[in-house]
Amino acid sequence: MVNVLLAGGISMVLSLLGTPLFVRFLVRRGYGQFIRDDLTQHHYKRGKPTMGGAVIIGAALAGYFGSHLALMAVSASGTVAVVPGRVTLSALLVLLLLVGMGLVGFLDDYIKVSRARSLGLTSKQKLIGQTLVTVVFAVPALLAVDANGRAPASAAISIVRDTAIDLAAAGPVLGVLLFVLWANLLVAGASNGVNISDGLDGLATGASVMVLGAYTGISLWQYNQSCAAAPGSGCYEVRDALDLAVVACAIAGACFGFLWWNASPASIIMGDTGSLSLGAALAGMAILTRTELLLAVLGGLFVLITLSVVIQVASFKLTGRRVFRMAPLHHHFELVGWDEITIVIRFWLIAGISAIAGLGLFYAEWVTEF
Repeated sequence: MVNVLLAGGISMVLSLLGTPLFVRFLVRRGYGQFIRDDLTQHHYKRGKPTMGGAVIIGAALAGYFGSHLALMAVSASGTVAVVPGRVTLSALLVLLLLVGMGLVGFLDDYIKVSRARSLGLTSKQKLIGQTLVTVVFAVPALLAVDANGRAPASAAISIVRDTAIDLAAAGPVLGVLLFVLWANLLVAGASNGVNISDGLDGLATGASVMVLGAYTGISLWQYNQSCAAAPGSGCYEVRDALDLAVVACAIAGACFGFLWWNASPASIIMGDTGSLSLGAALAGMAILTRTELLLAVLGGLFVLITLSVVIQVASFKLTGRRVFRMAPLHHHFELVGWDEITIVIRFWLIAGISAIAGLGLFYAEWVTEF
């Protein structure tokens, strides 16, 4: 538990103190956000520093590795009896998604600011980048086994734990291909969902903190109720659950510190660098904690906002009419007349309710096992 809190604390402090330094760097370079002409209520944000997700990624990495190094140093000194945790493949895979998708988002952001336009990478380019990162994540997640023959991920579709729907039943080769496709669907869906939600100051950042906090709790529970520590009908087969809690708390802490500067009126915008990486990390946590479909409940706000875009596009193509004044959903409420801060706070409430509901479902399933 110490390493979890330490990781979150280190990343939060670094993000809190490092963000204003990064803001000044971006201002000197003239790297500012370009705002679409139809979002007239956001024109005052034109030129505001973007690519703030780089701070989140850097602070999260420092928090994760810093906590491990700190506990190793304390253990080596012998002044306090501390058993340092080990760096695990599961945590590294989540960090790979965080950094890899952050790089895709950074390229997208850089094209926008360097060419002073609201469009960065094309949809095809972004999809190729997301696919490559996910493949590099998915293959070792499924195939790299430890001394006990356990891989970080499972080919079975999971809700709160693995279900009877096992992609590996299709065969060794086809099963891996199906898992890679499934992982691509989850990662692309989650990363684009957070990306679409990042339209108001602090909205996606605050909601991400809640979902990552929920995953910190889930991973700690799975560690305490692991089949290795507490064998029984309700135990969890999740590999490296404790280190997954460390990495989830590190990313949550980084977001929390960044939120100080990203809340309305924001001094910096996370950009695609942050939104794509955070969504991918959430998908990675879902896959490796065997809670893939539960992510739709935990991240209910992201699902709701994404659905508003799907509904708007489908309605316009089929009937020629729009359901909302503007999609995504938060822009609809802006045009209705709600203040930005009002929308953000109320949407945070929805995000909190969704995270609590997901935790409730997770715990309820465990209770029914006894």
